[in-house]
Parts: sequence; C-alpha cells; structure tokens
Amino acid sequence: MPGLSAVFRMGVSFALISTNCTDLRAQDLEPRIYANTPKGMNAVAAVYAYVNGNVVTDPSLPVEDFKISSHNIGLAYVRTFGFFKKLSRVQISLPYTMMNGNLKINGKDTSGARNGFNDMRIRLSVNVIGSPALDKKDFRFFQQKTIFGVSLVTSVPTGLYYPEKRINLGAHRWGFKPEIGLSHRSKRFYIEGYTGVWFYTNNNQFLSNKTLEQNPVFSIQAHASYYFKNQMWVGINGNWFDGGQTTVDEVPAGDLKDNWRFGATWSVPLGKFHSLKLQYHTGAFTKSGLDYDMISVSYQYIFF
Repeated sequence: MPGLSAVFRMGVSFALISTNCTDLRAQDLEPRIYANTPKGMNAVAAVYAYVNGNVVTDPSLPVEDFKISSHNIGLAYVRTFGFFKKLSRVQISLPYTMMNGNLKINGKDTSGARNGFNDMRIRLSVNVIGSPALDKKDFRFFQQKTIFGVSLVTSVPTGLYYPEKRINLGAHRWGFKPEIGLSHRSKRFYIEGYTGVWFYTNNNQFLSNKTLEQNPVFSIQAHASYYFKNQMWVGINGNWFDGGQTTVDEVPAGDLKDNWRFGATWSVPLGKFHSLKLQYHTGAFTKSGLDYDMISVSYQYIFF
C-alpha cells in the first residue's frame, strides 16, 4: 500500500498547459484530473511552457503562414473538499504569455509581439462514484479502482485584448465546458478518459465593431499512465476535437473539424510533498492552423 505522501503526488494535476499560450480550450491534454485525493488538501503549481508553430488566439479562425514562438508562465491553486460526502475540488489557473509572431499580409512579411495575461480558467469538479471524501487518516487505507466524475470548466475573459487587432492573448468572451470523466486503476496502471463540450458567448468587439459567434466544440481526451515504486510516473496522452463553426457578422469564417493531438508526460517526486512534471505534445493531424509543438515543465507543492 503506498504511503500518504506518495498518493498525494499521484493524485493532483493541473490543467495549465492548455491555457498558457492562447485560447486553446478544446486541446486539453492533462492526466489525473479526476484522481482520488484526501479532502482538505491544498496544492499550488508553477509552470513554464514554450510553444512554437501556427497557433492563434481563436483557433477556429486560422491565419495563413502564421508562426509564433512564445514563453509562458502559469500559476494554479487547487483545494479539495467534501460535497455530499463526495470528493470535490476547485482549481484556479492564470497564465502569462510573452509572444512573438510572423505572418504574411498581402504577400508581405510582418511581425509583432504580445505580452500579458491570458484568460483565467476555473474548474469545479465532483467525483460522483468511487471517490468518497476522506480525511488524511481514513484516506491512507483507501484503494482507488474506478472513478466517475463531472466538471464545469469556465474560461474568464481576463486576458489582454485589443479590439482592433486580429491576434490577441485573450478571447474577450466567456467559455463554459461541462465534462464527464472516468479514471480506472489496475495495479500500477491508470487509464483515463474525459469528454466535454465547450460553449461560448459572443465577442461583440471582434476587429473593433464586428460580432464573432462560435458553435460548440466537442472534445475527447484519453490517458494511460504507469507508476513506478518510487512514485515516478510516465504517461501517454491523446486528444480529438471537432466542431466550432464560426461566423463573423453572420458570415462563415472557419471551423475545427477533425483535429488530433498526442503527447507524453513524465512526473518525478522531489520530496515528501514536492514534484516536478515534464510534458510535451504536438499536432498529429490538423486541417486548419493549430500545427504547433509545446513543451512544459511544472513544479507542484502540496500542503494542508
């Protein structure tokens, strides 16, 4: 049976990677979101990520011949608690981006930079089945099997936004994603799958005075992880997303049909309540923009 601190390291993860560059809401690739942990736990994380490739603030409106490189810093906080005797958690994350890009406009090369905060993300989740809200003492003797959970993720428009600019860090609109997830443990293996749908409010200041509307985006992600005796773990990750037909002043402008991303995660404990995580993911199949690579490293600390 693993020790208490080891279980903590296995059970906490942060969805920072998908928010630390631009509005890539459909492309979450984060394992252990519905993992079992004790109630009353706090966790903080800091992440650095480097992104390179074709990616824009609104992925449903791709820009041709556009390539960026960005340095991204993010902070997150998680608190677990009991809700009708079920393990629940709230997570808040806020990224900051330093981005430089190049693109062609009317055949001419141009470049620019954006530095500032991105949109904040808040996740509220409840493990409905297979994960009771236990304190530290009782949690020590609990073994996870299959967990079914639900979440509501909210994207808050706190990011830097210039109404007259085509490329921005913030989306200037709200996003809401109801999600369901399964997490199953078999000895040292963890298999997970999540599915959800992003819904968006309108951006009424797109290119100053236009109205941008976007249909829902459906996404599925899957993860397979293996834990070693010292609680180091490795995982492979995959994501598929589809939909998001976008109009600008009711004129069709783009969509997100049939896009795939794959990646890998490596996490290593640094101490009793400390851990370090390295993650990489890339576009495996892309029809419109979003052909980029991302590598990140994050530090996590747990306390009560």
